[in-house]
Amino acid sequence: MSRLHIHSERHLVARIGWLRAAVLGANDGIVSTASLVVGVAAANALKADILLAGAAGLVAGAMSMAAGEYVSVSSQSDTEKADLARETAELSGDRDAEVAELAAIYEERGVELALAKQVAEQLMAKDALAAHARDELGISEISSARPIQAAFTSAGTFTLGAAVPLAVVLAVPTAWVPAAVAITALACLAVLGAVGARAGGAGVLKSILRVTFWGAFALGLTAGIGKLFGAVV
Repeated sequence: MSRLHIHSERHLVARIGWLRAAVLGANDGIVSTASLVVGVAAANALKADILLAGAAGLVAGAMSMAAGEYVSVSSQSDTEKADLARETAELSGDRDAEVAELAAIYEERGVELALAKQVAEQLMAKDALAAHARDELGISEISSARPIQAAFTSAGTFTLGAAVPLAVVLAVPTAWVPAAVAITALACLAVLGAVGARAGGAGVLKSILRVTFWGAFALGLTAGIGKLFGAVV
């Protein structure tokens, strides 16, 4: 199908594709790597071992995020393509029925039947597939799946997020690692929550509380496991 025309006014929903992948990647990078580092440090490991575990977590996590996003969004893209192929076949088979179908959609939204049919005919005369994709299937330029973009965005922001706790490990004495990493991670999560909320037009405080709560929960859980296994060893 042809790309749908987007008028010049910018809306926040236009950011939803890359914003979701970026926030998810950065959040996961901070939480998973910081939790891994805190857990290993709590087991009384040497700084070299903490860094090795953190670096391995960064590489594995970034690749996992990229692969996961690519596969997930590719599935969405495949579904969209299958629906568009089916719609193309229906348009070539019985155009009058497709006009009536589109008119019924507009009528259900509150447009008078005669006007709805006129609108459907005019839109289909310009680009029938785009009209049905947008109003029947809910597929548009804004919402269409972009697997490559999602994969690179998620992997890149995961790497940036994961680099934060590793930098803290390098900067502080080994005995300070658990507390320093935890504090830094929670502060970064709060900033990330605020930035993501502002970019998406959502409530800032609610977003901050949400990400810091789950971050603190993950850090506390892995620290406890690290202490337990450290004591056993």
